Amino acid sequence: MAASSSSFVFAAALLVLAAATAAQAQRETKLRVFWHDVVSGGPNSTVAQVAEAPTTNASATGFGAVVVIDDPLTDGPNLTASRLVGRAQGMYVAAGKDALSLMMAMNFVFAGDGPYNGSSLAILGANPAERAVREMPVVGGTGVFRFARGYCQATTRWFNATTGDATVEYNIHLRLD
Repeated sequence: MAASSSSFVFAAALLVLAAATAAQAQRETKLRVFWHDVVSGGPNSTVAQVAEAPTTNASATGFGAVVVIDDPLTDGPNLTASRLVGRAQGMYVAAGKDALSLMMAMNFVFAGDGPYNGSSLAILGANPAERAVREMPVVGGTGVFRFARGYCQATTRWFNATTGDATVEYNIHLRLD
């Protein structure tokens, strides 16, 4: 029994050591980008609605609408005066029938001369748009963000109710291996 007990203690110690080493290998990174949804841009629009609910399901929230995006990401809130750092490519679906809630599935694809050029982050989750701050999970990434996990907090900085144009600040908190 003593040999078996000491083997268990040794194995448990190895597991604790492996977990501590893995925790030390993780890095935390924080990013801030501004997402610009340009609906009113005519041929320069970055948004395309590709589906909508039948009129029998009509709601004030646009429930059932599916929108594809290729939105600019900048390092500041002003679309024309800020540096372009990438694109938000993906889609969102109006998933809330009684409240404006979007199901977001998008990649933040980084470009330019910064350290994240060619890397991307995958964001997937509910965006209850009526909340001041919304939190969505970051479920992965590529390039320097390979094995990324974390969350982002979205805060609307500007919204034009007539055109649908919006600027949203994304504060992204990541853990990387």
